[in-house]
Amino acid sequence: MILKKLIDMFHLDPPKILVLGFALIILIGAALLHLPVATVDGQGLPWLDAMFTATSATCVTGLVVVDTGTTFTLFGQLVILSLIQVGGLGFMTFATLFALIVRKRISLSERLLLQESLNQLSIEGIVRLAKMILIFTAIIELTGGLLLAIRFSFDMPLGRALYFGLFHAISNFNNAGFDLMGNFSSLTRYVEDPLVTLVVCALITLGGIGFMVMTELYEYRSTRRLSLHTKVVLATSGLLVAVGTLLIFLLEYENPKTLQPLSGMGKILASLFQAVTPRTAGANTLNIPDLQQSTLFLIIILMFVGASPGSTGGGIKTTTFATLIGAVWAQIKGREDVILFRQRILPHMIYKSLTVTLSGLFIVTAVTMILSITERGADFLMLLFEATSAFGTVGLSMGLTPHLTPVGETIIMLTMFAGRVGPLTIAYALAQRKKKEYFRYPKGKIMIG
Repeated sequence: MILKKLIDMFHLDPPKILVLGFALIILIGAALLHLPVATVDGQGLPWLDAMFTATSATCVTGLVVVDTGTTFTLFGQLVILSLIQVGGLGFMTFATLFALIVRKRISLSERLLLQESLNQLSIEGIVRLAKMILIFTAIIELTGGLLLAIRFSFDMPLGRALYFGLFHAISNFNNAGFDLMGNFSSLTRYVEDPLVTLVVCALITLGGIGFMVMTELYEYRSTRRLSLHTKVVLATSGLLVAVGTLLIFLLEYENPKTLQPLSGMGKILASLFQAVTPRTAGANTLNIPDLQQSTLFLIIILMFVGASPGSTGGGIKTTTFATLIGAVWAQIKGREDVILFRQRILPHMIYKSLTVTLSGLFIVTAVTMILSITERGADFLMLLFEATSAFGTVGLSMGLTPHLTPVGETIIMLTMFAGRVGPLTIAYALAQRKKKEYFRYPKGKIMIG
């Protein structure tokens, strides 16, 4: 209601609405987590910590300044879970659900907002896509929650196992990475457990490939066709996970703090999990600070690339990465056009990919530099890891997050927000309306390389 009044008053366009919508959700979440009923000690979180936790949950990041499992009451945990669900699927998806329940017609402006929220190319079929998102989400989260609950029931009472299973299913499908295991341990106790590893990896992957891809895969039996977008997402995601798993396995094989003590199957499962989770999920089965520096740098690269458009994840996105690789390959081969799967990529998509990537690099570089000033004594790799994790809305940490200064917390909050909403969305929201150009400047030449 508040957001609608602001829209009517200031005639806000979709990018501005998305930025304000996420900000409003974060403020409401922070206010709830600040209540005494939200924490075990009955005092509520300090405002800054409450704002940080609400931002991390809404931006489906998973960076935490306090341990979720031991700090929050059931009320506090449910607030966090609600923020994760709304932040992961987008508040417009839930607004559409409410409109459908009360049989309200979806207006053109609402369809445009849905298009921006879901990162789609057109409004054609956008309401149907929103319905499919809600159906897929319910089925996947309930199935994943039940499977995890079966495994957790061997370690805890059935009721608690069901709750833990559902919480971790929602958290990981939305690529949030929040956990209830306590003491910042994440899923390390299940490092060699095939059920937990494979179920969580499946949840992260399904949440990260995007709902448009899931819809096309679901309809493939009848349509027998996949769009270029889906092909690029599946190929790039599969390649990144396969290469990441192999490299982590080789780099950590003899590390006595990580893979060395594990069985052969345990080594493979741990390597796979650590390759999948940088796709903006944030859960881990190996202790992150114990990893080799080379592995940490690999994870930084994977975190920066992130998930796919229209998903619950962040990063510059797999399609952006694939487009830039395609542009480099075309330049090397002396081709004028960038070709992916025998289709030509339009120039404005290449420019957009370059803009997103450079914007992301600028944000990560600037945040790392600021943290090197505010968090004195911290290792540079730790600072870079934290900045990239926040920008990619990943949630992995080398242990810096609970020890951030107030300025550091604020910087990471803003980075998570920028990473979730998207650098381009924020830029469009702040920019003036485009003006028509009535002339073009003459061509100029400069030397490159």
